[in-house]
Order: sequence, then structure tokens, then C-alpha cells
Amino acid sequence: MISRTPLKVLTAAILATTALGAQAAEYDWTFQTSETAGEPQFDMKKQWAQNVETMSDGRIHIEILPTGAVVPPNQTLQAVKAGILQGHLTDPSYFSGENPAFGMIGNLVGAWSDPYNFLDYMNNGGGEEIYNELAEPYGVHLIGAAATGLESLPSTRPIKTVEDLKGLKLRTPEGMVSNVFKRAGATPVNLPGSEVYTSLQKGVIDAADYTVFATNQSQGLHEFAKYPNYPGFHSLPMVAVSLNKDIWDGLPDDLKAILTTSVDAMAYQMVGQLKTRDLKAVREARQDPDIHIINMSDEERAKFRAIAQKEWKDWSDKNDVTKEFYKSVVSYLQDHNLLKAEDESGADDAASAEKTSSDQS
Repeated sequence: MISRTPLKVLTAAILATTALGAQAAEYDWTFQTSETAGEPQFDMKKQWAQNVETMSDGRIHIEILPTGAVVPPNQTLQAVKAGILQGHLTDPSYFSGENPAFGMIGNLVGAWSDPYNFLDYMNNGGGEEIYNELAEPYGVHLIGAAATGLESLPSTRPIKTVEDLKGLKLRTPEGMVSNVFKRAGATPVNLPGSEVYTSLQKGVIDAADYTVFATNQSQGLHEFAKYPNYPGFHSLPMVAVSLNKDIWDGLPDDLKAILTTSVDAMAYQMVGQLKTRDLKAVREARQDPDIHIINMSDEERAKFRAIAQKEWKDWSDKNDVTKEFYKSVVSYLQDHNLLKAEDESGADDAASAEKTSSDQS
């Protein structure tokens, strides 16, 4: 005789299963990134979403979408505020048009020679608090900051000194990065990342401020840009991992803690994994006699930073947030012997002299 489950017991089991399913979908979010689906950072961000789901026992589910999947990359800020997206993992420099502080915090050109210093500043030096002063009025809360690491600079001609930048047709994003290279004598060209390969191939540009060495290598940029700078001396973009502020404010404390912890873990894993990929790609590139990797000297890096500092100072006067960030980050760099006080004074004097000369002319 077949044993049958009583109807009441079966009903209770179905209801329990439904309750578990509802719990698993308690928070169901969509985040857009600034990478294409084929880039390693995209896979790392997908792994972060999976880790969050595991750590929260399924209470949080996050779908990670590539750049442009819902809105263009420079519109995710508005999309998160409006609830079209619940969050994003992106470079804040895309939002310089909304507020110049996004560009300044997103990529303080020439400031960071090590991504771990940047992460320490954001986590422990006040950077994340300043960013949230900026972002929260736009309806977005920064869960935490990550970074890709120092970008390489693929070039069709050698760049061993700051002088070598003069006349260089260089792909850069708009804003601070473009301005700094223009001060150094380069000719910035604003192009989307999707056009870097063909622009180098056709000679539209001589070099590109683009991304890390391993990605440049895997995308074939060194086929045309045979003089890459590594380690880079210029850009270290921030990755802002952010959530709609109303959603963040409504979360229980345990889930807030899980999200914060998970982002911190991803940030350090991303730096480590990309560094490993870079070192492997550098070893492979050195086997190619046509590729010549250039490591700019400390003296020339200092010259570039001095030029960049003039731009930092100019941007600090744009609004209250840029001023607060400038003072905060310069103080951190000086306290950690990453920027000597006399260098900062010298940069101020140089900027003042430049302005005086301009006024007189």
C-alpha cells in the first residue's frame, strides 16, 4: 500500500518552500558596470555579487550587467537615483558633467603610485566619507571604493620623459585627466574605449590612457602601440560600488555590514588579481622583440606629479567638496611621505607664477 502525505502536511511544506523563495528574493537588484562582458573586471564583479548572495544566505540577489546594457555609462548616476538601476560599479569620472568633484575623486591624476595607498586613504583617511557627501544628494550611497590598479600607457612612440609627451596625440577621457596631459604638452583626444584599438591602428592617436597592461595586451593594442609604459605613472581610477540611497537607508544593519565587508574584500582581490595578470602579461610581452616596455624614472614621475598638482589646485577651487577633498588627500599624501610638504608648496608657487605670467600677457 502506497503511503500518502496528508494534505495539511503537504500544504505546510509548500508554504514553507514559498517562504524560503520569498526570502531569497527579499532584495533583488540590478547593477551596471563600466566594463564589457569580456573584461576580467566584469567577471570579478559578478563574483562579488555571488559572494553577497552567499554571505546573506540568499536574502540579496544582484544581477551584474555590462556597460551600456541599460543606460550609457555616464548616465548610471541618474539611473540609480531614479530606481531604473539599483546600483552601479563604475568610475565616478563619468559624472564630471554633474559635478567636477566626481572627476577629481574618481581619478586624481598623478597622485597614486600604489593602489593599496589609494584604498587605505578611501577606507581610513576620510575618502569614502567625502565621496558620500558628494554622492548622497544625488540619491546614491557609496558602499565602498575599489580600484583597478595603475593603468599602463600603450604608445606608438617611446615616452621616457615628460618632454616626450609634447605633441603626443593621446586618447583621454574628458576632465582632469585630459587637462593634466594638456598641461604636460600632449594633445588630448576624447574617444570612447571601444575606439582605442582602431584609432591606434589607423594612427588617429599615438597613445591611449585606457586601462591596465594585461587588458591592453589581451586586446592586441601592443600590436600597434609597441612602447607601453609599465608601471603607469598617471591614472589609477576609482571603482565606486554604490547603491540607491533610499534602499541603503532601509536595509537592516546586518546586511549593510555584509555589503561593506564584501566590497572591501573585492577591492583587495581585484588589485591582487589584476596585478598578477599584469605581471604575467609583462613576461609574455618581453618575449616579443618588437615590444619595448618603458618604466619612467622616479625623477620624471616627480615632474609629472608636479604638473598634475597644478591641476589639483585649480580643481580645488571649483566647489566646497573639491576643496575638502584636495586638503584631505594632500594631507594624507604628506603624512605618508608620498608627497613632501615642500613639493606641494612648490606646486602652489608654480601655479601662482603661471597665473601671474598669464595675467601679464
